[in-house]
Amino acid sequence: MWIPVTLAAAVFQILRTSRQHQLRSSLSVNAAGYVRYTYGFPLAVLATVISFFVLGEELPIVPVRFWPIIGAAGFAQILGTLALLRSFDLRDFAIGTVYAKTEIVIVAIVSAVALGETLRPLGWLAIVLCMTGVAWLAAPRHLGEAVSSIADPAALMGILAASGFALAAVGIRAASNSLSDAPAFHRALLTLTVMLGMQTVLNGTQLFTSAPAEFVSVYKVWRSALPVGILSVCGSAGWAVAVTLTNAAKVRTLGQVELLMAFAISAWWLHEQHLRSEYIASAMVMAGVVGVIALG
Repeated sequence: MWIPVTLAAAVFQILRTSRQHQLRSSLSVNAAGYVRYTYGFPLAVLATVISFFVLGEELPIVPVRFWPIIGAAGFAQILGTLALLRSFDLRDFAIGTVYAKTEIVIVAIVSAVALGETLRPLGWLAIVLCMTGVAWLAAPRHLGEAVSSIADPAALMGILAASGFALAAVGIRAASNSLSDAPAFHRALLTLTVMLGMQTVLNGTQLFTSAPAEFVSVYKVWRSALPVGILSVCGSAGWAVAVTLTNAAKVRTLGQVELLMAFAISAWWLHEQHLRSEYIASAMVMAGVVGVIALG
């Protein structure tokens, strides 16, 4: 069941991210990131009310440890989203997405350090392959320039985005699995709704106090922003359900099909041009992230 749910989540996410990228023509990075929370949260609340109060499903028991875990996951996701949008600005949509795909490598490292789930030697070789691809993307014309380009801002922002999303994925799974023995969908729905609520308040307060004009602009462009909220809550629900059903590493690995979608959207919809070496380097990233699970 987690496989079709993950594939659906990947489709929703890449469509949401591309729409967010387009919003950058009228909104700042911070405001474009805030769109996914403020428009997605009401939809999540509606789904929660229907599920638990209209249909009468039993609310999961919420332990104390749930709150700091989901709070940290939500904060990490905010940082990841802002970093990803900034990476798009520095390079372009597809390349920014590729940088963020190193997420699965970070998930593997965090799992090894924090959970004791170590990789086999071939798994670590796959990590080297992935990072080589990322370095090549930082210097697409000559791989030899990769060392001097290691501090490429787009690469750093993409990897920061990957770190945020990796920590969020692990946190969402931990928080959801702390909610007693309720059905997976109910645990995922409650987890998602709480996290979106926290993110809306946190990111909204920061945006309102630092750039009130941008805060107002988010609601002035509601026709363009509303689809982002719908796609966001559908994608987030899919990821939350998937990582509740199985471990986050498997889910995020299968989700790498999003990279192929990103290049298709970049070329056919956004009309962005890429070098052959960028496609080869992206393939290396894909091979590396899949190898982490397949060989690790």
